[in-house]
Amino acid sequence: MNGRGTATDRRTVLRAATGAALLAAGPAGCADAGRITHAPERPGPEGSPSGVGRAGGADRPAPAPRRFPGQPVQIDHGPRNRPQVALTFHGEGDPALAGRILADAERAGARLTVLAVGTWLDAHPQMARRILDGGHDLGNHTQNHLDINALGEDQAYAEITGCAERLRRLTGSIGTWFRPSRSRYATPLVQDLARRAGYPHVLAHDVDSLDATATGVAAVTRKVAGELRDGAVVGLHLGRPDTVAALPLLLTEITRRGLRAVTATELLS
Repeated sequence: MNGRGTATDRRTVLRAATGAALLAAGPAGCADAGRITHAPERPGPEGSPSGVGRAGGADRPAPAPRRFPGQPVQIDHGPRNRPQVALTFHGEGDPALAGRILADAERAGARLTVLAVGTWLDAHPQMARRILDGGHDLGNHTQNHLDINALGEDQAYAEITGCAERLRRLTGSIGTWFRPSRSRYATPLVQDLARRAGYPHVLAHDVDSLDATATGVAAVTRKVAGELRDGAVVGLHLGRPDTVAALPLLLTEITRRGLRAVTATELLS
């Protein structure tokens, strides 16, 4: 056999070996499509996983709760002397509609705060990373979205920590904020339980869009536009068609008034 034949045979063997390796690994981009995968967790500070990072492979956890000196435990608005507002969302519902809200906000240069329900994260774990990778705040809106103010101490605490653990598992952090479920404000007991779980503050809101009960886009935009002011924290819902349709109108109105839509963390910073 001449040298040319030997080289050809060697290339044939290498191609066969490469093909076998690809078959053993499975079809790239198919088995894991639409699913977030993480490297094995490594213990971080206080036992939190540090191997979960943002897109791009950064080996760091998502932002954690912060204490804001001078602010009460329960916060329902930001400074009244800065042209900023926070659009905050109950995190539940159709992930396709939620994705549209996030994308519309990002195109307008706005950043949102999403308070996620734990069962929603269980069903759609990819949404946690989608929210964070868009530059938005991600927080805790209890595990099952029960009337937390009406629950006993143990069950209420389990609702807070249940969602916190899911956030930690998905992002490396318990989330930036806690908001009570089925209530605009938390009772003193729930505030204490949230602090015990690691949240220095409870995030309420001073502008209720009423998008959960409003009949139509006009009603949502009229309610919010009528109460917007510096430092406003607006309560909205992901996954509702009227809210999806209203958001571009609200963002236009915010810009027209010389305001900026920022995360709750930025609003208070």
